[in-house]
Amino acid sequence: MTETLSEARDKAGRLRADIRQFYARVMPEDLKRKSRLHQVLDKDDYVRWMRLLNDQGWAIGHWPKEHGGQGWSLLERFTFEDELARLGCPWVIPFGVKYVGPVIYAFGSEEQKRRFLPRIATTEDFWAQGYSEPGAGSDLAALRTEAIREGDHYVVNGQKVWTTYAQWADWLFCLVKTARGEQAQKSISFLLIDMKSPGVTVKPIPTMDGYVHVNEVWLENVRVPAENLVGAEGEGWTYAKYLLKNERTAGALLGMACHALARLKALAREQPQISPERTAARIGELELRLLALEVASYQAVESMMRGTDHGGEASLIKLRGTELYQDIAEAAIDLLGPAGIAWDAAALHAASAPPLGPEDAGGIVKDHFYNRAATIFGGASEIQRNIVAKGVLGL
Repeated sequence: MTETLSEARDKAGRLRADIRQFYARVMPEDLKRKSRLHQVLDKDDYVRWMRLLNDQGWAIGHWPKEHGGQGWSLLERFTFEDELARLGCPWVIPFGVKYVGPVIYAFGSEEQKRRFLPRIATTEDFWAQGYSEPGAGSDLAALRTEAIREGDHYVVNGQKVWTTYAQWADWLFCLVKTARGEQAQKSISFLLIDMKSPGVTVKPIPTMDGYVHVNEVWLENVRVPAENLVGAEGEGWTYAKYLLKNERTAGALLGMACHALARLKALAREQPQISPERTAARIGELELRLLALEVASYQAVESMMRGTDHGGEASLIKLRGTELYQDIAEAAIDLLGPAGIAWDAAALHAASAPPLGPEDAGGIVKDHFYNRAATIFGGASEIQRNIVAKGVLGL
């Protein structure tokens, strides 16, 4: 470490205080309201949000200083997402600033750095992630999308699925096969694809909440300049692992659970209860789980900084955080009573009053529906348990 753990804690504490000041004094009221009501945000909302963070120096605060960042420690990175989520702020869209940006500055050419990094920082380019495929989700090495070199271009054919916000994306960073007959991991390359290229088709996949967060992306004879290959052919698996290692913490899971539990407590005070004692016991159990998650999360981050982690800490945080968040959401639906079954998707865009319950009732239902996927995306719970079993328990 270039700084002591005590120094990192002090910096993280100051960052948390700065975020609270930003929320109170700078964050626009319309974004606060949309977030408070769990309304659906559109692309313009997210772009504005990311640029607000960039104006504070935070969108790429985790990048090294030589690439325009602040060189945050892991603890600062975790604290940043944790505090934003506790306040109920919008999601920090990760695909540019957290995923492809670090891959480009670590492995890309100088031309790629000059071309892409500034536009990632300012969200002038909106990115999507082309990893999962039908039959290649948890087993990503089984992907079948091919990129065949023809002169100074690659010709790409294949299909990606569960591609978040591909309908808004300007660029897709994509894992593709560039060799046949090789070991699976040695045949994969990392390619940057302009979404306006002929042959790129985005097909929406509506989710349980009635919206389109994810998509299929079809790639049919898409010609991609060879200069858009990041690093070397056949090294894409290495870069993909770097991307995942670079994002080993998930502070938003803890923060989201904390924010949801605070709303659950407020609902318990607001809503008449048939069995208040049973509700109190349920909330007490959830709060104990949250406190345990908080301690485990910060201990895990600090062990990563010391280099004493066992490799399963991030999986444990993801596993426990997503399950806890889902359980809190279910408890909130129960407390809403009849309002927990009233659903009006259009109202979440128009911010109109729900037919029943408090003004954020519809948003609570929406979040409950969408976050049924939380134990699948980003590595399914079954995969996380396998990682913990092998990396920590030695099974």
